[in-house]
Amino acid sequence: MHHPTMNPADAAVAAPRRPRPSADGPLQRLMDGGGLYPVFQPLLDLRKGSVYGHEALIRGPADGPFHMPAELLQLAARESMSREFELRCVDVTLHAWGRLGQPGLLFVNLSADGLVHAMTGTPSCLLERMLATSQVSARTLVIELTERERSSDIRVLQQAVKGLHAIGALLALDDFGDGHSSLRLWAELKPDFVKIDKFFTHAIASHTENFEMVRAIRGISEAFGTRLVAEGIETADDLRVLRDLDVAYGQGYLLGRPQKAPVTAAPDVVMGVVKDKRIAVMPGVRQLARVGVLRGLPIIRAPDIGPQTTNDAVSALFQRRTDLHAVAVVDQGKPVALINRQSFMDHYARLYFREVHGRRPAVDYANRTPRVVELDDDVEELIGILTSQDQRYLSDGFIIAENGRYLGLGTGDQLVRAVTETRIESARHANPLTFLPGNVPISMHIERLLASGADFVACYADLDNFKPFNDHYGYWLGDEMLRAVARLLSARCDERRDFVGHVGGDDFIVLFQSRDWEQRCRLIIEDFAREAADFYDEPARAAGGIEAEDRHGTARLFSFAALSIGAVRVTPGLCRRVEEVANEAAIAKHEAKLAPSGLAVRTATAAA
Repeated sequence: MHHPTMNPADAAVAAPRRPRPSADGPLQRLMDGGGLYPVFQPLLDLRKGSVYGHEALIRGPADGPFHMPAELLQLAARESMSREFELRCVDVTLHAWGRLGQPGLLFVNLSADGLVHAMTGTPSCLLERMLATSQVSARTLVIELTERERSSDIRVLQQAVKGLHAIGALLALDDFGDGHSSLRLWAELKPDFVKIDKFFTHAIASHTENFEMVRAIRGISEAFGTRLVAEGIETADDLRVLRDLDVAYGQGYLLGRPQKAPVTAAPDVVMGVVKDKRIAVMPGVRQLARVGVLRGLPIIRAPDIGPQTTNDAVSALFQRRTDLHAVAVVDQGKPVALINRQSFMDHYARLYFREVHGRRPAVDYANRTPRVVELDDDVEELIGILTSQDQRYLSDGFIIAENGRYLGLGTGDQLVRAVTETRIESARHANPLTFLPGNVPISMHIERLLASGADFVACYADLDNFKPFNDHYGYWLGDEMLRAVARLLSARCDERRDFVGHVGGDDFIVLFQSRDWEQRCRLIIEDFAREAADFYDEPARAAGGIEAEDRHGTARLFSFAALSIGAVRVTPGLCRRVEEVANEAAIAKHEAKLAPSGLAVRTATAAA
């Protein structure tokens, strides 16, 4: 059977003239002496926990300077032997794999240039001959196209990939999102696998941006019919999020390190996550509860000055940096004052100012009570800048710090835009009072829980005697009480396992996957009971409550607001729809209001 392998003439046109390789250099001696050997890192099926394949990584002598791939590649480049080295690595790896007789796929790295030349030759290509002599089936081989270089002729590379598929082997695009790996290359080559670079998968459980990027890549893979491999998995939390994103395969130190002998089973920690039906609370949902504005702001990386810096020096700085609206005075890393450009230059331009005050400390003309905000301050804290009666905070801007140490400056204009955009974005998905996820995210998370087949507990939390309190003291203090409930709920929940949402008013939903959910509920009720009295004035505290009219118009004493939690256990098969879970939780809430402890627990009834 004739395979559409590369024509040698085409390959010669595609490749530029190369320097003559070194025939007696250290790399040639290493290759001739059998000094190269492969190690194998496992790729696991994230849904089953089984070993799906291995990536081969080349090594040199452990006691020499050329043990790791980076050193070997540098040596190959110095000796003008990059292509020869790559192809020798493939040959060494295939022979080692053939001797092992290991099941599963073998992923082998090649550059675009290496792949083109591996597919040249008639009647069979070089790669086919390597496979034949090593007794490795082409159907078990996946060539990982590395990002070290891009082919100068995409048509030649496409022809090489066509030939690769013709002999039964597969193609993977390595390190997608880094270097030369691009969406255009994905579309042009149509790889069987795309390996997501560890830049996007690292700490995905806590970084919304990484989560959203991988979710987007997941959508693209469905459109192209490509299988995904997540690289760089190092924690169980990241593994759980990637599994729940339905990324099929994974690789990383948590799953297995490179070693000479291929592994046959996943580590216990991985199997623990795979078998655990509990789903991850996605980072984007978790962070609705606390919107960190400043991390999204373009921080002005402005130079700072010391307390003894002179007026002349500050004037010179402002003349050099015409973009600066202010400069921070920093003492031992801590910001202590802020000099407004316009105000300072007005003083400096006065007659004889430079002669009299030029060598004196500029801090004399600074605002010694600047607004300093931490990098993670949220919207509610920053709005104080916009509503302050002291308009210097808008004209001077503010100082941005991280853990108390100076980072840079922000302007009032930036803050107005950021607060506005954040409020609009949050309103789409979150309750505008508490920033907890609202009805849409709550429903979506319940749907995920039902689809996963996980056991979970749906809790409906509600305040008793809240309406009389709100009517008596006004909505402002009522809002403060609701924010306190949101804070206490979030504090007692495991953000990786438990979902806290705010339906509206004094109604909250908690979806527990934590095993100790009942203890957490009792602690939340106790926490609120300790804080509730602080919301009342002294006469009310002395009386044990407030006088107000009930729904029938009769005046009576209402005791302090209290938190009731109705909990319903949901096991697989008992509920099929979100509405069924919500109805069961509402029944539990009404039972909780009658319970002396404030907690009522029931089990969901079987779905009709």
